[in-house]
Amino acid sequence: MNRYGTHGKRGRRGTTALLALTLAGGLLLTGCGGGDDASSGAKDTAADSRGGSAPLPAPDRPRGEGQQRYDGGTSTGGAAETGEGEKNGDSREIAPDPDYLSTFALDVDTASYGYARRTLAEGRLPDPATVRPEEFVNSFRQDYDRPDGDGFSVTVDGARTDDEDWSLVRVGLATRPAERQSERPPAALTFVIDISGSMGEPGRLDLAREALGTMTDRLRDDDSVAIVTFSDEAETVLPMTRLGDHRGRVHDAIDSLEPTDATNLGAGVETGYETAVEGRREGVTNRVVLVSDALANTGDTDADTILERVATERREHGITLFGVGVGSDYGDALMERLADKGDGHTAYVSTTEDAREVFCEQLPRHIELTARDAKAQVAFDPETVAEFRLVGYDNRRVADEDFRDDRVDGGEVGPGHTVTALYAVRIRPGADGHLATAIVRWLDPDSRDPHEESGDVETDALDGSVWEAGRGLRVTATAAYFADALRSSDGDRSSLPGAPGLSELSERADGLADRTEDEDVRELAEAIEEADRLT
Repeated sequence: MNRYGTHGKRGRRGTTALLALTLAGGLLLTGCGGGDDASSGAKDTAADSRGGSAPLPAPDRPRGEGQQRYDGGTSTGGAAETGEGEKNGDSREIAPDPDYLSTFALDVDTASYGYARRTLAEGRLPDPATVRPEEFVNSFRQDYDRPDGDGFSVTVDGARTDDEDWSLVRVGLATRPAERQSERPPAALTFVIDISGSMGEPGRLDLAREALGTMTDRLRDDDSVAIVTFSDEAETVLPMTRLGDHRGRVHDAIDSLEPTDATNLGAGVETGYETAVEGRREGVTNRVVLVSDALANTGDTDADTILERVATERREHGITLFGVGVGSDYGDALMERLADKGDGHTAYVSTTEDAREVFCEQLPRHIELTARDAKAQVAFDPETVAEFRLVGYDNRRVADEDFRDDRVDGGEVGPGHTVTALYAVRIRPGADGHLATAIVRWLDPDSRDPHEESGDVETDALDGSVWEAGRGLRVTATAAYFADALRSSDGDRSSLPGAPGLSELSERADGLADRTEDEDVRELAEAIEEADRLT
């Protein structure tokens, strides 16, 4: 069910339930193609809130008695959103003082899914620590309604699972379609390219060279490009250069890239940001694009020091980071942390098609921003909900009281993106009425003015079965169950409610790919089949 608009109808108990939630504690609180309806890393409701009425107050936290909730990979029950709690023998975390809010920073990364596909294609199961369910879910097109202007639409829907009383509830956020290339703002892009010895492996530097060359031909004359390389040392091989009549200089710099020596990632990041600051252009979008296997092995290898440099430049100059991961051996955790600190995103490439998609489709969509520090907060109705679990977003959780604190970092989102969050929700037996309300809050990228939009869902709007729901929800559930199965392979996490075995999931994914005739879903089905074979 698609509910949107700040004052959308909630049904019999929606308004009173939300009011009760609010009053209970008094909480005061990114072109090559352009214009395609795509989410970050994939091809992919409410009216523009700029002209809307005042934002809704964030629902507060009513307290329940003897209730637990799912959270962050636990089996039944969970700790508060901070992730604190004590594990017992069956990996449960008990929340002694639970609430009914879930708050997180928006994230449109997709690298985890791309890296898992690469690993499975090589005949290996991915390390469970590299599997982030939200990046699996956000790798697929969604059909959410789009807002007419800047900001977000909010869609909330869901379906029952095969586990009694358990449902999957999907919160979908979408920005306006990406503009045509000629309509976006100019860009100043600093490419920081790893040319260490490990980048000589096929599918690393060779892919980057080819894709960067294609991208250079498609960028606009008023765009600018700088290139920094790093191995044991870092070097600016091309200062910020307005394309115009200088594309040949950019091509020469790209063609000269050859692998050599070790990986001084710290030097690369530092020099890259220095070059970006020197070439910074007012009134345009300034980005650092890091292309690396993120395997730092010389120079400053301390992640916290490298991360602080990224965070400082982001704070002082507003220069954000887009991380592009490559290689069968890949420093996934470091790349993701760099992008988070740099208020940016990550993607992973392993084929020519991947590289062209990232550099010629995704990157242009990351050039423009429609929202800064975007956060979502979902309030579950305690009269209908007994337990809930946010699937993934483990390192994007935000304290509930910080939802409206605009000093607290959120996520940066551009036009043409969708963001999906999936919850496992146990509904109280026989309960009906208002189920949940989702609010998204963001800052205007220019004025920094805050805006909010909301949507909600009732129990009678849930589909009878996940496997009979609409295409988008079925794909979302399949991707989430797949990620959950890969994470559970280390024996430390339990399955989502209603989780089928990999064999059954493979059959369902294969059927879904046949019905949708979607190449992305076909690739998902093939990855699940390979995981089933390996297990």
